[in-house]
Amino acid sequence: MTGGVGTIGTAVVRRLLRDPRWEVRVSDHRPAPAWMRESCEIHTADLREQAQAGAALDGCTHAIHLAAIVGGIANFHKLPFTLTEVNNALTGALLRAAVDQGLERLLYVSSSMVFERATQFPTTEAHLDDCPAPRSAYGFSKLAGEVYTRAAHDQHGLAYTICRPFNAYGPGELPDPDEPGIAHALPDLIVKALSGQRPLQIFGSGEQTRTLTHVDDIADGIVTALAAPAAENEDFNISASRELTIEQLARLVWEACDREPEQFELAHLPSFEVDVQRRWPSVEKARTVLGWEARVELPAGVEQTVSWLREHQLG
Repeated sequence: MTGGVGTIGTAVVRRLLRDPRWEVRVSDHRPAPAWMRESCEIHTADLREQAQAGAALDGCTHAIHLAAIVGGIANFHKLPFTLTEVNNALTGALLRAAVDQGLERLLYVSSSMVFERATQFPTTEAHLDDCPAPRSAYGFSKLAGEVYTRAAHDQHGLAYTICRPFNAYGPGELPDPDEPGIAHALPDLIVKALSGQRPLQIFGSGEQTRTLTHVDDIADGIVTALAAPAAENEDFNISASRELTIEQLARLVWEACDREPEQFELAHLPSFEVDVQRRWPSVEKARTVLGWEARVELPAGVEQTVSWLREHQLG
């Protein structure tokens, strides 16, 4: 799998290692932690280079492609050209290698951002055909990856699965306190609350909605789809089903950080040009076809993430 050292990637690797069907090779440009080096084959390289993409897949039957530049809402606006250039180069090189080596199946990890301009809620996979193209460079790069993947199937017969995680959260992501919005919303809010910020700063009105999904659930959905015959040449929303406003999420974080409920207060910062106002997916297809659904309850997942950030950011 590519991108295995990232937050979602780490969770996917742990999930793969619990399944005796898989021997795991992790390819990433970042150094792997000790536990991963001890239990996986490690390939460290820049996968934009075609030879390195080929080496990453050499001898593999299946691949999970997670490698990409990601981040929070500010990252989409700060690095639009870099996001587009790098993500397209990674996907193009890896798909070329998958086609050349006759992979049994490639699982492309896309993003909920392909639906950033959705008009149907809950948003089904089929809505992609009617949904306007993303305005953000990141969303467009992930949609382009889906087009690449389907094109490899249409022209070369490459079997694929597309999984779209929604609002991943969990241990593993350390925000930069000097650059709010670069990290995803939940760790950004947690670090602000733990640092004593009051009022708690959010972008926009707080009425925007998100459907937060724990990385362990996302990992389980991805690995379940990878092994399922019914998932071949199909796409799936991999998500929890509980829609919350940013204001509700901020309050949940505030209380999970042991701040006094009556002191909860928000400060509204100007938002960005692209700030998705509603994100609420349909999860029926994954439930029906894969027999999969998210299991981690949001309060428990938030508390776990708070504990991890308390230890790693402030400890």
